[in-house]
Order: sequence, then C-alpha cells, then structure tokens
Amino acid sequence: MVSRICCGAPLGVRAVPIVVETDVRPNLLKVSIVGLPDTAMRESKDRLIPAITNSGFALVRDDIVINLSPADLRKEGAAFDLPMAVGILCAKGIVPESRTRDYWFLGELALDGHLRPVRSVLAIAECAREQGAAGIFVPRGNGGEAALIAGLAVYEVAHLAELCRALRSREEIEPFRPPPEEDGRDESAVPDFAEVKGQAGAKRVMEIAAAGHHNVLMFGPPGSGKSMLGKRLPGVMPALNERESIEVTRILSCSGHLKNQPVPVRRRPFRAPHHTASAAAMVGGGSHPRPGEVTLAHKGVLFLDEFPEFPRIVLEVLRQPLEDGWVTISRAVQQVTFPADVLLVAAMNPCPCGWRGDPRRRCRCSLERIQQYRGRISGPLLDRIDLQVEVPAVPISRIRKLPPAEPSRVIGERVNQARARQYGRFRGGLTTNASMSAKELEEHCRLPDALSEMLEHHVERLGFTTRVHAKVLRIARTIADLDGRDAICREDLLEALSYRQLDRPIESGTLQEAEVGS
Repeated sequence: MVSRICCGAPLGVRAVPIVVETDVRPNLLKVSIVGLPDTAMRESKDRLIPAITNSGFALVRDDIVINLSPADLRKEGAAFDLPMAVGILCAKGIVPESRTRDYWFLGELALDGHLRPVRSVLAIAECAREQGAAGIFVPRGNGGEAALIAGLAVYEVAHLAELCRALRSREEIEPFRPPPEEDGRDESAVPDFAEVKGQAGAKRVMEIAAAGHHNVLMFGPPGSGKSMLGKRLPGVMPALNERESIEVTRILSCSGHLKNQPVPVRRRPFRAPHHTASAAAMVGGGSHPRPGEVTLAHKGVLFLDEFPEFPRIVLEVLRQPLEDGWVTISRAVQQVTFPADVLLVAAMNPCPCGWRGDPRRRCRCSLERIQQYRGRISGPLLDRIDLQVEVPAVPISRIRKLPPAEPSRVIGERVNQARARQYGRFRGGLTTNASMSAKELEEHCRLPDALSEMLEHHVERLGFTTRVHAKVLRIARTIADLDGRDAICREDLLEALSYRQLDRPIESGTLQEAEVGS
C-alpha cells in the first residue's frame, strides 16, 4: 500500500510543497529514503524505527521505501521525520490516510517518539495555506510561529503516540491559540539616544536617516561615539507593521535565528558583522544558498564598523542590494532571491591612524596615505550612501557641562510624523523618500527655477554624479517632512548638500568642525 503525506521544504526564505510517498511491503525490516535527501534526512531511517516502535507500533518484517517528491529538489534537515513516520503508519493501515489528506505535518522525532521543534515553520505554514491545507501539525514550541498565518488551523503535539490517537479519532487535539501579545515594545532592551551627550549634528543626521530610510556613513576619531549612535538608530525607527513583522519573522525562522525570541518579531533587526566577514556571509551563499547579513537585517539596520577594513569584494557585493533591496544567489542547480531592504549605517576613522581632526592627538598621516585609506571605498559604493557626516571628538570637560540629551522616544515621535507624511504622499505604494524613482522625484521634489539652478551649480562645482543629485533631492524632501512642510526650501537643499562631506577634496582644509543642525 502506498500513502501520501503533505509537508513543505524551505527554499531561501520561502517554502515549496513536498509530498512524502511511502510504500510498505513484507520483507526484511529496512527503510530506504529517495528524492535527494541530505545527510540529516538519510539518518532519519535510524530514528524512524525506534521512534515508531517506542510509540507502541510494531515494525517487524517491513520493507519501507520513502520517496520525497519532487525528486529533483534537494531536501534538508530533520523536519521530515514526522511526515515520514505518519506515512509509514498510514501505509501499514494503522492510521487512516483519509484523516491526513487535508493536513500538513512537520517535526523532528526523538528516539522515544517525542517531537522536537524545527526551523522554517512560518514559511512552511504559509505555503500550506496557499496550497489549500486545512491545518498543520507541528511540535510543541512551534505553534506560535505557525499561528501567525491566518486561516490555517495549527495543532501542537508533543509525541507521535498523541498524534496517532488524534488521527484515529480516539483523542481530540484542540487547535493552538497563541497567548495575547504584550502591548508596546520593550524599550529597556533598546539603547537610548539620551545616553549620547553632544554630537547634535550626528544625531540630526541619524534622525533624517530614520525618517527617510537613508544610508549613513559616519567618520571620526576613535571614541567619538559612532558605534553608540549606530546602535541606537533602531530605537527611533517606526515599529514593524504586520506585513514587515511576518517577513522578518520568516527570515529569522528559515535561518535558525528565531530561538528564544517572541513571535511575531516586532523590533527592527540590528546586525553588526565583523570586518572579517566574507562575501557569502554578507549577502548569502553556499552550495545550498542561505541568507546573509543583508537579509538578516531586512527592514532593520546593517551596521558596518571599521568600514574600510572590510575586504574590497565584500563591500562591492553590497552595491546591488543597497540599490534594489534584494539579492539573487545563482547556483548550477537553483537560483534563490533573498530580500535585503536594509538601512546601512557605516562607521570609519578619518585617516589610517584615526586622529585627523582630533585636538587631543596629532595626526601624522600624509595626504597620500589618507587618500589611499579612503580609496578602499569605491566611488560607486559611496554614491549609494546618502548621508556622510563627521562625528568629532567631544572633550570630557564639555560633556560634563552639557544638559540632558533628547531621549529616543522624542526623536521617534518626529520620525513617525515624517513617515506619516510619506505614507500619505505615496498612498500605500512606496513607504519612504529613499525609495523614490525618477518619476516620483519629478512629482514630489519639484523646485522653483531659482532653487534648481542653485542646486545644479553646487552639484557641478562639487563634481557630484547624477545619482548624488537625486539623493540630495530625496534628503531635502525628508528634511522638509521633518519640519512639516510641503515644499522644499533653500535651507533644506543646503543642509542636504552639507551631508556629502567625504566627496570633498582632502586638500580643501580640515574636516567640518561645526555641528550641522546644532
């Protein structure tokens, strides 16, 4: 007898339907698994026999062949243990197959029959609903994740014997109901801008970045506060909406990073890979592609400290994700697309020794060495970074005299108001000014002739590219939104132009010392 059980397999950060076909015939006890299983799945045959036996069902003279269809798609992990076990029990007539046709099954089996949680549950549950399944059976601990998919009944089970009793109508299992979600965010877990004294100009830039989703590059001497500023940026960004929350939760689930986190994920991701990270670690890769840091930071912040110290190839592979918001990994057998809508925050020293512009120490770097150091960041990549700002060192004596700084809550309120103006302007299409195309720029950033000529004059004089010209307009639009104005004014354009500090010649003098917006 041949049974057919439905389940799913992760592919990138999505899932595809899999049918587990099981044939049981009298012979010597043996289990064979075909259909491109990986090592973990090939080892499943050694878990299936003791798990089924210890659940109270005898396997004595059964030659079992399990086929995972489609056979040309590689299957990974131990999540197929449960559907294979159910398939064997259906093929032996122990469990009525008619009771399994409308349901999907997912879970890893222990040798005693207990079920262990697995990853990618959200993506597979989403696929199950799209395929018309009535419900899904998952291990205890995975129910909250699967229950995020509306219109799909979720059943948590702890043991294979418990599941069999339910399928044989001896015992009913109540659908899983998630506990009520706590209101609000855990503010104590997010660093606060109130802890950063001084740096009014850098804080202004971070506020603009959060309001318009603009990439940022900060440069300044060691200890000036660049890392503190970057780590506090997610705390002033708007909370994830329902769609974004599902996307982020699915990515973390498929990559195995959802453990010990409440679902759904409401806090924007913050990823800070070390500068020794490889290109595959940054954008994803491997023989069977897995998401990289740009995908794990989707809808959040990707913080790259010591920016010029990253290998050149790692920095260059960021160009396409920063421009398009997604990355495609191509292999001989498959092609996978990962989302990568991130807000890039990079930090670097102003020179190789790090002390240029710092009154406490003298910089001994020659102009040639400084140019060589900054040249590690290519022009095309620098073009994709909207805001470039100096973070100068603040003397301790001055810090002690400064008044209490603005908390993230106050800054976040202004950011939310600016985002609300953008949502109204784009009417549910785009969400931020940084995403505006040439057509939207023409419509929403129209300037009077005098301002257009002034901007063109500065762009030509400073040698900016057409891409930078467009970014200046987008930044000016965000500045106007923060100030609650419909039209872009001269001051908005001048402020936006002042945030291209690394595009200026080094010989033109010392780095900007005045704090913009202070």
